[in-house]
Amino acid sequence: QVQLVESGGGAVQPGGSLRLSCAVIGSRFSPLTMAWYRQALGKQRELVATIVGGGTTNYADSVKGRFTISGDKVENTVYLEMTSLRPEDTAVYYCNAKMGEIVNAWGQGTQVTVSS
Repeated sequence: QVQLVESGGGAVQPGGSLRLSCAVIGSRFSPLTMAWYRQALGKQRELVATIVGGGTTNYADSVKGRFTISGDKVENTVYLEMTSLRPEDTAVYYCNAKMGEIVNAWGQGTQVTVSS
């Protein structure tokens, strides 16, 4: 019954920044493993970043130092702040929430396009 609602996607020039939001409905996000995935056209979905238990974060090498995953407990929302964006970051970005075998929820996806 956990639902994820994404927002914040759009078009940006190389070197620009964007912040994606994932509102979590039906659960506090802190007990969950939250993640951002992305899927570029013609490619499989890849893991971008995770935040576990509202604390420990991990990033794909391709985004390390440029992207930051975080959570706001008041808004019950997880964010992905993206800076120094590159054309290869262009993809549909999906928010994911997991808790063992009980929860595996996906957001609807939001398009990020980086081009000049």
